[in-house]
Amino acid sequence: MNFGPLIFLGVLATFVASWWGLVFAPQLQIGSQQPAQVDAGIYPTRRLGLAEQGREVYVANGCVHCHSQQVQQDSYTFDVVLLSGGTNAPDAVAKVIERVAPGVNAKEVLAKASQQSPQPLLSNVTQTVAADVQKALKATGAVAQAVFIPLGPDIARQWGTRRTVAADYLYDYPVQVGNSRLGSDLSNVGARTPAADWHLHHLYNPRTVVPGSIMPAYQYLFETRPVGKKRSPQALTLAEKFAPKKPGVDLEVVPTSEALQLVAYLQSLRVDNALFEAPSTQLAPPAAVAGTNAPVATNAPAAANAPK
Repeated sequence: MNFGPLIFLGVLATFVASWWGLVFAPQLQIGSQQPAQVDAGIYPTRRLGLAEQGREVYVANGCVHCHSQQVQQDSYTFDVVLLSGGTNAPDAVAKVIERVAPGVNAKEVLAKASQQSPQPLLSNVTQTVAADVQKALKATGAVAQAVFIPLGPDIARQWGTRRTVAADYLYDYPVQVGNSRLGSDLSNVGARTPAADWHLHHLYNPRTVVPGSIMPAYQYLFETRPVGKKRSPQALTLAEKFAPKKPGVDLEVVPTSEALQLVAYLQSLRVDNALFEAPSTQLAPPAAVAGTNAPVATNAPAAANAPK
């Protein structure tokens, strides 16, 4: 029997299935993504000027080989906070709080909530428990909020406030995801370390700001020169043991344009906007009118959409 046609069809089916799963389906899922509307405006936005030029410096120096740009999240939990105790039935609210949060002083929490909101009720509970508490308090005229708490080593290290998703790389090409972490993750470095002076010292000699750092010094991104009539305002202020020395000459270290561009790029790296597919820990504003039964907006994802 001639099995040629069957073998051909099998190979063809394998190729089509692979192409569908690895190329076409991902293109349908993320290929047409657009910037999202967030509280701060549109996210993400294109980098301009020095930051865009600095991305080229980052790529050219191979920073991706030691630094990643992908915050990972292992799991999540919820906290419940009281935004408003209401004015309709404080005794009823207190009874509900005593029932759902036995370790909390209900009267004290209600007294504080009237002056300063939010007040914590529960921590580290499931989404179902948080929703039930919200519902029970809403029935009495109080307003509570379920607060989404992402968990994982990266978030515990404060490398980011949420997991990284495809939308974060919308305007990055080539994407600097990275596959090694000899250094820290840089996804949100612009938010956690915003000072340009820190980054400049770190690039010139990482040991000036991080004792024991294994990162190489990028001193070729700086110009070491004799001080002129007066010291350059951009010159680094270095400790004696890190300052360049030349007998009889007063030297200064000044960043080149490439160093300034690279720092601008690092400052632009911020992943701190909550997205639908990647919520982060955020509180809604206090209720505008005490005692209202209107639902309060929350960034907690629906059960079907909660990240795994």
